Parts: sequence; C-alpha cells; structure tokens
Amino acid sequence: MSTRQKLVWVAALYFAEGFPFGLVMDAIPVYLRLQGVSLADIGLLGLVGLPWTLKFLWAPAVDVWGHRRTWVRACQALMCLPLIVLAGLHAHEEVWILWSVLILLAVLSATQDIAIDAYTIELLEKHEMGVANGVRVTAYRLALIAAGGLVVAAAGFAGWGMVFIGAAVLMGLLSMISSRAPLADATTSTAQPRPPRSAADAIRAPLEQFFARPGFLAVAAFVLTFKLGDMAIGPMIKPFWVDRQFTPVQIGLVPGTLGVVATIGGALIGGSLTSRWGIFRALWVLGIFQAVSNLVYAAAAALPPNTALMYGASLVESFCGGLGTAPFL
Repeated sequence: MSTRQKLVWVAALYFAEGFPFGLVMDAIPVYLRLQGVSLADIGLLGLVGLPWTLKFLWAPAVDVWGHRRTWVRACQALMCLPLIVLAGLHAHEEVWILWSVLILLAVLSATQDIAIDAYTIELLEKHEMGVANGVRVTAYRLALIAAGGLVVAAAGFAGWGMVFIGAAVLMGLLSMISSRAPLADATTSTAQPRPPRSAADAIRAPLEQFFARPGFLAVAAFVLTFKLGDMAIGPMIKPFWVDRQFTPVQIGLVPGTLGVVATIGGALIGGSLTSRWGIFRALWVLGIFQAVSNLVYAAAAALPPNTALMYGASLVESFCGGLGTAPFL
C-alpha cells in the first residue's frame, strides 16, 4: 500500500476519533443549556470527559484481545445507539438517562481512540510518521469544527433531534468505512488475534510497569494541574454564549469554527516557540498565556453584553489554548 493510501485511512480514522469528542465537549453543552439544564449540572461534563483521560486503564485489554479494526468499527457502530437516544430525550426531565447515555458515548469514543492510535502505529512505517502526524492533527481538528461548529449551527435550522440522528448516521457510515480499512502488519488477515491472557494479566502488568516509572507521581500531578483551569472552564464557555442570547448559528460559527481555527494557529506558533525555547521554558511561558486568557471571558461576564467583546474573547482564549497545548504534547 502506498503512503498516500495510508494517509487517506489515517485521515478518515482521526476524523472519526475527533467527532464524538467534539459532540460531547462542544455541542452537548449548548444543547443542554438550551434545554434548560442548570449550569451546575452542565459543569459535570468535566466528569463525563474522564474516560478520555483514564483510557490508559483499559488500553492493555484492547491491545491484547481482538484486532484493532474490529474494536474501531464495533465502537463506532455502538455509538449510534446513545446518539439515537439523545435525539428523543427530554434532557431537563430525564437527567439520569442523559448522563448514562453521555458516559456510554464517552467510553465508546475513548475505546475507539485506543484502537485507532494502535492501528495507526502498526499501519505506518517509521519514515511515514512525520507527515502522518500532520494529517492526524488536521483531520481531528476538522472533526472538532464539524461537531462543535457545523452541528451546532445546523441545530439552529433543523433542531437537535435531527442533528443527533444525522450524527448517528455519520457514525454508522464511518463504521462501515472502517470495516474496509486494510489490516495492519501486526494483524494481517492470515495472522491469529493476539493470544488472550487473563483479564488480570492483561491489565495489571502494563499498569505496574507504568506506575513503576521514576517520577510518575510528579509527572501525573503536573499533567493534571497544567490543564486543570482549561478543563474547568471548557464545558462552561458555550453555555455562557447561550446565556448571552447568542443563537446556535452564531455559536457554531464563532467559538465552534473560528475558535478551532484560532487554536490551530496558536498550536503552530506554540510549536515553533517550543522548538526555539525548549519544552520547559515553553510550558511555563505559554502555559501562563493559556491560563491568563481565561480572564478575557471573566471580563466579558463582568461587563455589559457586547458582541465584539465576546467574539474577541473566544478568539483570544482559543488561540492561547493552542499556544499552551503545543509544548504540553
């Protein structure tokens, strides 16, 4: 298979990886606020996002049992179910069903991420990794624009029920596409699936090695605290736009689309500065920019409603978020 063909598959898979994440973290907060869900409850979306943070806990099991492609297409197909349930749900009345559905969606999405990342590593040769990384990031960001921008804007015209049905159809199509993905070298059609071990061995041994690494606790604490402010404010930005009487179309266009573009620009500049300064200095300097940028939204909340200020706050926060993400990666 040529490198170009491989990159097409990488793009398709990483679009599929980014789309459900964008739905949960970008589109769902707008939907919930428009449905009358309280800000306190919407803040719990940070907990719904934990599967993406904690997926390393069950990654060894995904690595051991079955083929990568099987995991990917199964998770994508199963994600259709919670999306269909969301289409007919009254969010402010059926709260427990809502959170159960969102958690299921997040777990399935995080699990497909594990399989996609592993599949990509097996599919690509070492010399193809560099260009593939660019394709991965681009496809993922385009998925965020589709989920957090186009989906939200479309809801302003077609309604949320139709939008969730459309998202379910898209995930079903992606599952069918993934079923045709070529088998990677480590899982060729003539090879047997990796021999299963016990559940305890499959999960415990890799985790023991991970936790035994020198400085693990310090690194874990740094990772959690570095993104803490961003994670806390993230789910609350779109509801703030709703409370400021912006329409779904405006929200989808500015923070959902232009904001992602600004994030990409910030990441590119942040990557350049990281190469020049080194990771340690870049983490501190660009991390401060990322943290301080949240104050722009604080100013927008304290001052009388102003469209230009909200647009500016979105672009500044998104751009600085990209700056801070580059050295973190």
